[in-house]
Amino acid sequence: MKMGLLVYMRNLLLALCLFLVLGFLYYSAWKLHLLRWEDSNSVVLSSDSVGRSIGSEYDKLGFLLQLDSRLPPELASKYANISEGVCKPGYASALMTAIFPKFSKPAPMFLDDSFRKWARIRDFVPPFGIKGQDNLIKAILSATKDYRLTPALDSLSCRRCVIVGNGGILANKSLGLKIDDYDIVIRLNSAPVKGFEKDVGGKTTMRITYPEGAIQKPEQYEKDSLFVLAGFKWQDFKWLKYIVYKEKVSASDGFWKSVATHVPREPHEIRILNPYFIQEAAFSFIGLPFNNGLMGRGNIPTLGSVAITMVLHNCDEVAVAGFGYDMSSPNAPLHYYENIKMSAIKESRFLSSPIAPVTTDRAQYQTVQSRL
Repeated sequence: MKMGLLVYMRNLLLALCLFLVLGFLYYSAWKLHLLRWEDSNSVVLSSDSVGRSIGSEYDKLGFLLQLDSRLPPELASKYANISEGVCKPGYASALMTAIFPKFSKPAPMFLDDSFRKWARIRDFVPPFGIKGQDNLIKAILSATKDYRLTPALDSLSCRRCVIVGNGGILANKSLGLKIDDYDIVIRLNSAPVKGFEKDVGGKTTMRITYPEGAIQKPEQYEKDSLFVLAGFKWQDFKWLKYIVYKEKVSASDGFWKSVATHVPREPHEIRILNPYFIQEAAFSFIGLPFNNGLMGRGNIPTLGSVAITMVLHNCDEVAVAGFGYDMSSPNAPLHYYENIKMSAIKESRFLSSPIAPVTTDRAQYQTVQSRL
């Protein structure tokens, strides 16, 4: 009798344990399936996670050590039958994952009205997050109301994006038509278009900037493009609120140079860049000092690297144009729009081809010689 009771209890406990395990797996899978990007805290960085090695094939940041022109076999097979010039769905993120396994594609371009829930940025102060900026951001978004690309671009099943830098390497290359052929053309700061269309194109989908880098003359803005703020300090969000509400901008608001006092854009044409891209570019891709997640000397990525990070998450094919200084030509222009010569700088960490496919690494996004 006693033995039978023990056997019964053992079987009951085994069944109960199995039920609990299955229940846990079901619950976990359900939670993971429903977990949105904004709720995920899995890749929030800390001083312990920065520089952690994941294997002998990879460097301390997690990038594949040996990069060459060949696609991984699974990607070569997947995209082998796609015709030349046809957009390849998921190509950029697939290649990024192949060389950087920690890459996670979901990450929205712009802040929206759920920004307070975004675990990856809510605990970091600018430029790596939004901590302390809730009221300013809420006020801006309540006026802009639009948080995405245009409906036409959002509806594309495959997006081809190009970031146009300011390098003199673009001068006299006649790449304008090729640049304009991309679905999304991203320009940075105040780099001009008018008068340089042959080399840099005339199309602008969005212009990413910050107060000190923004175009100061309203007549120099393109007619149709999104104005996107990359907020590097709290004053930048305050400035954008002034711009959106057409309030007077104070010159003494903590800016290191003069800033635009008017941007010829309606509120619905203004966006706030997701600061996660600044965070990821700095710490995950380039490996700049973490500094407890605070802005400090030597840990701010360039705006170009931030833009590249953004499109890797949001575009199927990615290219850059105008990133690079040809140090072998000291008399070449430093920027495509001015007469300062290359000899004005002694060293560079930028790309060296006028237009190139992009992947990323810590030295300002080394080009892999294969098409993205």
